[in-house]
Amino acid sequence: MSRRRPARAATARKARRPKRRARRAARAGRRARALILRHAASAGVFVLTALCALAAAAAFYARDLPSTDGLWRSDRAPRVIILARDGSPLSVAGESHGAPVRLSELPPYVPQAVLALEDRNFYHHWGFNPVSLARALFVNAREGAVVQGGSTITQQLAKNLFLSADRTVKRKVQELMLALWLEHRFTKDEILTLYLNRVYFGAGAYGVDAASRRYFGKPAAALDLGEAAVLAGLLKAPSRYSPTRNPDDAGERGRLALDAMVEAGFLAPEEAARARARPIALAAPAFAAAPYFVDHVLQEAAERARGIDADLLIRTTFDPKAQAALETGLAAGLALGAVPPDVQVAAVVVDRDGAVRAMVGGRDYRKSQFNRAAKARRQPGSAFKPVIYLAALEAGFRPEDVVLDAPVAVEGWRPDNYRGRYYGEVTLAEALARSLNAATVRVQEATGRAAVRRTAHRLGLAADTQGPALALGVDATSPLALAGAYAALANGGARAPVHAIVSIETVDGQIVWRRPPPVLEAAASPEAVARLNAMLKGVVEWGTGRAAAIPGLAVAGKTGTTQMSRDAWFAGHAGGLAAVVWMGRDDNAPMGDMTGGRAPAIVWREAMSRLVEPPPRRPAPLGAPAILAPLIEAAPEPDDENNPHKDDPLMDLLRRES
Repeated sequence: MSRRRPARAATARKARRPKRRARRAARAGRRARALILRHAASAGVFVLTALCALAAAAAFYARDLPSTDGLWRSDRAPRVIILARDGSPLSVAGESHGAPVRLSELPPYVPQAVLALEDRNFYHHWGFNPVSLARALFVNAREGAVVQGGSTITQQLAKNLFLSADRTVKRKVQELMLALWLEHRFTKDEILTLYLNRVYFGAGAYGVDAASRRYFGKPAAALDLGEAAVLAGLLKAPSRYSPTRNPDDAGERGRLALDAMVEAGFLAPEEAARARARPIALAAPAFAAAPYFVDHVLQEAAERARGIDADLLIRTTFDPKAQAALETGLAAGLALGAVPPDVQVAAVVVDRDGAVRAMVGGRDYRKSQFNRAAKARRQPGSAFKPVIYLAALEAGFRPEDVVLDAPVAVEGWRPDNYRGRYYGEVTLAEALARSLNAATVRVQEATGRAAVRRTAHRLGLAADTQGPALALGVDATSPLALAGAYAALANGGARAPVHAIVSIETVDGQIVWRRPPPVLEAAASPEAVARLNAMLKGVVEWGTGRAAAIPGLAVAGKTGTTQMSRDAWFAGHAGGLAAVVWMGRDDNAPMGDMTGGRAPAIVWREAMSRLVEPPPRRPAPLGAPAILAPLIEAAPEPDDENNPHKDDPLMDLLRRES
């Protein structure tokens, strides 16, 4: 019996083991299911929380999303078209939007060049590239700021159409949301069409057609492969890769675009090689220095057309022929005069009514946009002396009247002649021709400083100095203002306010501003002006302005040099046009031995000889005697019997020693 009990017990234990294992398995299963349910619940809570947070974030960033109602409307700043006096276009300022173009109207390589550089997967994503976006997020997190965009063409379009260029998380989220909306709303071709018509290519050009016309002078439909590659290369950094400013960088970027097109399968390597070998011609601006005139016009127009929100057409006094002559003469004169490269130059040509025909405000607009012709205020020096003599002639003096050129002292001030040379008794004509300081001061004191100031003001010049130094042109002026004064001498004595704009109107013909008809206002008597012009011709024929002489042409002008040669001028008129040339350093430093009778007079001659044609010669009558110029060095004494000033105390002052 005792043997069977252990056997039965063992059998019972074996029978119970499967049941225990089953119970343990059941308990383990219940625990696993409970654990899974707990994790699922936690995950569900997390996902729900994340979705709620994402919805809240979306709602937060979407609350001030811009309106998309104006998607197809081209909102831009008004454009200003500037016309020369002959009606030819001179400049287009402001934003330029070309004609809208469809993809079907463009050569296929135009959009392909853009896609190859900007978004090769454009036709295969939903508005954003997850890989590029993840990379940008990583870089931005590492840098602690938004430094990389990872934007697709759709995102760029969303930013260009609706958002600012701020690099913020908010703007990036809004860009992504708008990109998804664009992808839902439009086809891929429509999105690409919008992009090509709205993207900025630099130089004020928005859209591929405007850029094509701006850089290559042709519509976008006529672009060749190399030109398309250059335009595509602009998009990353329009200023840096501008073909007009940085042609080397633009060319390198264009070659990169061609390589990208080959890699993307848009081009065969042979086609890219042919495009690289083909030179690209840029559309050059008509005038190298005309930007100074354009800037001057835009500044004046801003005042005339304040508050007008429309495209404007500005008709100006600009003369392409005069500008070309001035620029060519400037280049020739600077070379002939051996002018140092750090010496600046300004020049302006006006007609007898004061209309600005041409303007140069500096040696290189790319390096300095400061318009010295209109804005620089410098002492005119002896170029102001004609005002002294005009006042004297109006007071009754004559060119042949005699004045003493000897050291003079007025109120403790002792001006010197150039290089300390004095000529004794000279006529007023000789004193002006030789630009004698001492004699000119005596003429001023005999005429009266108040009369000189009144004459200057009538001519449009500042003359506020009360002391005797007024005679030597110490009141600063601009080349433009001085040209207006000499224009009055060219027209016989009528005031000639300088002006550059004839009219301003909208492109549909509505007049915004029109220059009123000129009102004849006398600046000086015609008789006095005629005598002064005869004296100024002597300056050019045998005086300090001989370098400005033009064979066969009557030239009246005056040189001007300020103390220590800080400024050098030549101002004069011929053939009904007045012109002024100034040279100096921007820091007002001396220019060594530079005088107005040297380089400025040469530039003036070179410009005006190209602009004003001498009158045809008339044969002299048979037997007519030759007319010889008098020997000015031995100027005769005036005839006292016929001299109305013989008993005039003012003449005594002219003759008296200091």
